[in-house]
Amino acid sequence: MYDRTVLDNGVKIVAHDMPDRKSAALGVWLNVGSRYEAKRNSGIAHFLEHIIFKGSKKYSCRHIKEAIEGIGGALNGFTSEEFTAYIAKFPARHFEVVFDVLSDMVLNPLLPSEEIEKERTVIIEEIKMYKDLPQSYVHQLLDELLWPKHPLGENITGTIESVSRITRRDLADFKQTHYAPPNIVISLSGNLKEGSLDTIKDRFNALKVRKRNKYLAFKEAGEHTGLKVFVKDTEQTHLALGFHALQRGHPDRHALGLLHVMLGANMSSRLFNEIREKKGLAYEIGTQIKFLRDTGAFVVHAGIDNRKVTQALSVIIKELWRLKEKLVSEDEFRRAKEFYAGQLTLALEDTLDHMLWIGESTIALDKTYTLDNIIGQLNKVKRQDIMRLARQIFTRRKMNLALIGPLKNREQEISKYLNSKP
Repeated sequence: MYDRTVLDNGVKIVAHDMPDRKSAALGVWLNVGSRYEAKRNSGIAHFLEHIIFKGSKKYSCRHIKEAIEGIGGALNGFTSEEFTAYIAKFPARHFEVVFDVLSDMVLNPLLPSEEIEKERTVIIEEIKMYKDLPQSYVHQLLDELLWPKHPLGENITGTIESVSRITRRDLADFKQTHYAPPNIVISLSGNLKEGSLDTIKDRFNALKVRKRNKYLAFKEAGEHTGLKVFVKDTEQTHLALGFHALQRGHPDRHALGLLHVMLGANMSSRLFNEIREKKGLAYEIGTQIKFLRDTGAFVVHAGIDNRKVTQALSVIIKELWRLKEKLVSEDEFRRAKEFYAGQLTLALEDTLDHMLWIGESTIALDKTYTLDNIIGQLNKVKRQDIMRLARQIFTRRKMNLALIGPLKNREQEISKYLNSKP
């Protein structure tokens, strides 16, 4: 069971004691990410996350790193479409040091002007780096198709233009607006020291009550097929095929997870077997699910032989359609359930993964699930649910495809695969 507390100002604390471990993990989560930005300040949540590490009231930039790494810990942060998080894993006996560093970073950052200018250059180079990595950039092109003219379709890191015009005042105002108590979750797991929860409560109780964030909702615009081809002289063509799917917390989310397992989550999946093992069309082939508050996506991604793009695309679509037309076997269904449950079980043995698990579900859904909760929900999924979901999601008129590779003058050839039966 999890220890869960909501402070009077709205800060949520969720903890899981794992007394047989020697480590602990701590996360400070903020309910803000790239979907809370305007186009003019695109990338500001990510920029602020970088600058938070550059010094606080009590700790210099160098001291922040040395304080955590000097006791054998690891410190990191990340920004997504909907969250920002500052996380650490460390020997459990050093909780006080780690908590003091992380909390001071988030609550009392200095936002030094000289560091902002240096980090601006770093982030611009990060943007360029991802654009030079076709296996990464192809997903950005797909996001633009799935969520056009919406913050979800923008790059989390922003653009060179938007990052270039963000000022210290912008960063300070953004923090003041969004790093507010109702937007904060503290998650902690591992061998918890006595009094650690009281320490967290004492520090965050002092924050004044503020309003919770609001975001721009996404409304699907009906049936829409999209194609983006980015011509580049690469050794292989990178593909991302996406469909709008389920929002976070949807009752069918575990059925969608099983669909993902069967199609592309491991080496025994259908796409891996057909595309790589049988036909040798790709080295990398897989699927992924993106859950967001009010929308989601199911994505097939692959790195394909430049000469066999349409052949590979045809095989991929055929495999998606097979799940719509024929019920999965009992054996395949059982193996998918075992993999799904087994991977989650293994992950939750790690203190860092467990902290991320309870932190994300608390800040996203205001719920904290146990492994037994998930297994119980998983056991209710039937084979018929897989076919029903496949029919709901895999629709020709809703396919969106992004490609990067030496594909000059091939858009028309590729487009027909989006508008014809496999």
